[in-house]
Amino acid sequence: MSLLSPSFDMPAMGDYAYDWALVDVETSGLMARRDRVLSIAVITVGPDGEQTGEFSTLLDPGCDPGPVEVHGLTVEQLQGAPTFDQVAGQIGAMLQDRVLVAHNAQFDYDFLAHEFARARMWLPVSQRLCTLALNRQVDPPTDDMKLGTLAAHYGVPQQRAHDALDDTRVLAGILRASLREAARLDLPLPLVTCPPRADSQFTPKPPKTPCAYRNPGRPAPGGPLQQGMKVAITGETAHARAELVGRAVAAGLNLMTSVSRHTSVLVTNEPASDSAKARRALAEGVPVIDEQTFLRLLADVRPGTAHEATAVRGAPVTEPGAEQTGPVEPVSATVPAAPAPEAAVLPTASPGVPVPAPRRPGSPAGTLDKPLAGHRVLVLGGTHADAVAARTRVVELGASAAVNLSAGVTDVVLLPEGEGDRRMKRITALGLPVHDLHWLGSPTATEQNAVALRPQEPHVLPRGGVIDLPMPHGGPAPDWYVTAGWTPQSDGEIDVVAFLLDEDEQVTFDEDFIFYGAPENPAGTARLLTGGPAEQTIALDLASLPPATRKIVVAAAIDGSATFGTVGAIQIGAAPGSSGAPLARATLDAATTERTMLLVEIYRRGPVWRLRAVGQGYDHGLDVLARGYGVAIDD
Repeated sequence: MSLLSPSFDMPAMGDYAYDWALVDVETSGLMARRDRVLSIAVITVGPDGEQTGEFSTLLDPGCDPGPVEVHGLTVEQLQGAPTFDQVAGQIGAMLQDRVLVAHNAQFDYDFLAHEFARARMWLPVSQRLCTLALNRQVDPPTDDMKLGTLAAHYGVPQQRAHDALDDTRVLAGILRASLREAARLDLPLPLVTCPPRADSQFTPKPPKTPCAYRNPGRPAPGGPLQQGMKVAITGETAHARAELVGRAVAAGLNLMTSVSRHTSVLVTNEPASDSAKARRALAEGVPVIDEQTFLRLLADVRPGTAHEATAVRGAPVTEPGAEQTGPVEPVSATVPAAPAPEAAVLPTASPGVPVPAPRRPGSPAGTLDKPLAGHRVLVLGGTHADAVAARTRVVELGASAAVNLSAGVTDVVLLPEGEGDRRMKRITALGLPVHDLHWLGSPTATEQNAVALRPQEPHVLPRGGVIDLPMPHGGPAPDWYVTAGWTPQSDGEIDVVAFLLDEDEQVTFDEDFIFYGAPENPAGTARLLTGGPAEQTIALDLASLPPATRKIVVAAAIDGSATFGTVGAIQIGAAPGSSGAPLARATLDAATTERTMLLVEIYRRGPVWRLRAVGQGYDHGLDVLARGYGVAIDD
């Protein structure tokens, strides 16, 4: 079986020719560190597109198989199947020296990594390719990026969904078509080095229990403690630290690992010590008490105010083309509490304007107020300030400002020196309409850019734009995936991070800081996913977050001397589910010298979750940003 169609120009494969190992797993759940692989299929393909091997098997997980209604695998079917450690060697040999390919590849990779670790073996994968991430770059005009949807779009027959072997054969056809599209658009493959930046945490700590009470502030001098007060401990103590923490948590106090302006009291027997906590307490005026006083106060902790336990829902799901109802709040970007340089004021559309629902080009309303609704416009060339202004104008006209060439790009705007961009050769070959800056003053649609559009185009958010996140009623709520993408960089790496914050805009635990070194919090409600060197995603299980979590801030930081001024625009997409169609897109332009940037914030508004495009940059590094949100980072 040939992976590549005969019409594909094999001598031109170049960067697209690899030894591939296409993988699909069916699992007992969604958490790799907890759940198990029930079945696996592997197909190997050579650089010439010819299949070289195939293997599939059911597996005995030694546990409940989980959602049988999804994968169709019962306990009876799995009885007598081999365990993973019995086939790990054969699977490892097929993966060795090949690029692992999967749809939502980090999911399959993480499950394989954990299974190999349980078998006391090393997963022999050094690179992976996600066909989901690849198709996000290609951007075909499909309703979503599910395997079945892409199979239908590319004409790949699918026999049995959620059957590992059939899904892997379907994946082979999708990879063939996706590589053809990538070559047509001259796109670099989003290959990910494995593991991404840090070894997987196979035995994370159990989730901590968030404090059930709101922070009442600081105690009055000589007054009692109250449930919900934030307490930090530093230095040597007569009682075991674990005992002090346990007693304080049992009394309803919120034990923190760092000190901030929101800390109620610092417990230490050495108030004059030079510890970071003691220095910060002195700077912030935090009351300091010794261990004996703390133990005495623990005997009479006053009742606190519980966090609201109202079930948070999403906004009602509206029909395609329906206007969003309700006012849009003015922009109010989250500002970290730590002392930091003044935040840069970035170019912005008018904050507080309503977010219009998308319309197809040519519709009466779209022609009148948003003439480029449904279009994606790529701006090339110009100074940074001129490119920012052009992209801002693109959004005002209702279009999405693209940062990379894709099949979804409908128009190209050339600024001075844009003709020298390496993508212009491919743009000319594709016959895309190319305009000068004056076109944005009075744009007109032509037959050339009347391309196939999705039934529901994403909402285009300006900086400061807000949208309610819809969730289904009566069914399981989807995880929300916030994906950041940018033009591939040769200097410096970009890291996407997330902070889960309480009402004081502070993390409750250090584990509420999600970054490349800790890509998942213990509860599994927030995860960092790497789709390629120019794409990272924060996945959020909003329905399972505790009431104490009021806001999630998604940010980006640059490692090295580069700045967001050299990176250019960052594209943000928010979608329900890993392969769902984006509900909203925003293109955020940094200024010149910023090294960290707040991308979006997702926050509770009564019973609804809302997403705001922020786009606010800072000159300081990620360490300062993290300290500002209460993360304990060593000096």
